[in-house]
Amino acid sequence: MPAYLYWGDDSFTLNRAVQTLRDRTLDAAWESFNYTKITPDQPDGLIQALNQVMTPPFGTGQRLVWLADTSIGQRCPEHEFAELQRTLPLIPDTSVLLFTSTSKPDGRLKSTKFLQKHLTVKEFSSISPWKTDLLIRNVQKAAKDVGISLTDAAAEQMVEAVGNDTRQLYSELEKLLLFASSSDDHSSPSSVPTVDEAAIALLINTYTQNSLKLADAIRKGDTDQALTLVTDLFNRNEPALRIVATLVGRFRMWLWVKLMMETGERDDKVIAQAAEIGNPKRIYFLKQEVRSLRLSACQQSMGHLLELEAGLKSGADERILMQTKVIELCQLFKRGSF
Repeated sequence: MPAYLYWGDDSFTLNRAVQTLRDRTLDAAWESFNYTKITPDQPDGLIQALNQVMTPPFGTGQRLVWLADTSIGQRCPEHEFAELQRTLPLIPDTSVLLFTSTSKPDGRLKSTKFLQKHLTVKEFSSISPWKTDLLIRNVQKAAKDVGISLTDAAAEQMVEAVGNDTRQLYSELEKLLLFASSSDDHSSPSSVPTVDEAAIALLINTYTQNSLKLADAIRKGDTDQALTLVTDLFNRNEPALRIVATLVGRFRMWLWVKLMMETGERDDKVIAQAAEIGNPKRIYFLKQEVRSLRLSACQQSMGHLLELEAGLKSGADERILMQTKVIELCQLFKRGSF
C-alpha cells in the first residue's frame, strides 16, 4: 500500500525521511506537477489529499501527496473517516500518500486502527538522553549514512558532545566527513574513512555538555571541578550568557522536581508537567539527583544565577564574575543553605 504515516518529535530525522521518500517517488522533471503539500491551515485538508492522491500523475514518476502536521491520529470526524475507508484501499500504485504528525497516534480510535492496517507507520521520536546504548547505536547508524566509520570510543565521545540532538549530530558528522576525506590516504576511493576520538576532541563542539557538567559539579559542591570547567568553557570561547542559560535551565528543573517532592507529590507525570519535562520517565533519575539537596539551596541558586546574568549584561568582567558566582553556588550546595 503506497501510504505512510510518519510521527515523532525528532523533526530533523522525520524531514530527512520525507525528503528520501520524495526523491524515491518523484521524477525531478515533473515534480512541480506531481508534488502536493497540504498544511494544517488549508480547509478540508484531508479531503483535498484524498482527491489529489487518486489523480494520475503527469509525465513520468509517481505523484506524492503530503498532509503535513495532521491531527488525524488524534481525532477524525465521521465524514473524514468514511472518506478514508472509501479511498485508502483504492490508492493506485502511481501515487503515494504521506501523513506526518509530531504526536503519537491514539491507538484507541477506530480511525487509527484502520490507518495502521492500511498504511506503513514509522516513528521518529527523540531518544531519551539517558539511554546511552541507543544513542551510541544511533550515532553509528548516522555515521554510516553520512559515509564514515567511528571507533567505539569516538561514538561514545560524540554522544557526550551532542546528546540526542539529531540535527547537531548530522552537522558534526558532515564536518568529520570533510576532515576525514581530506586527511585520509586510502588507496581505494570507495573505502570508508574511519574517525577516532582524537578527531572528535579536535573538531566537535562540546559546549552544552560541558555546561551541563558544570551544573552537576555545582550541585555536588565540587568547586575545583566547577572552576576547571569554567576555564575550559572560556578557553573554547563559549559565550558566558549561553553558559548561564544552560545553568538556569538545569537548576530550574531541579528546583521544580525538589519542590514537588517536598510537597508530597508522587505522580511523575504531574512533576514532569510542572518542570516542563516532556518525558515523565526522566523524573526517576532527576529524583535521585535532587534527593540529597535542600530545597532552600535550590531556591537560592536561582537568585545567584539571576545576579550572574544581570552582571554579565551590565558589562562586568565575564571570567571573574563567572568564577565568583560559581564558587558561591558550590559553597551553597556544599553546605545545603546559608
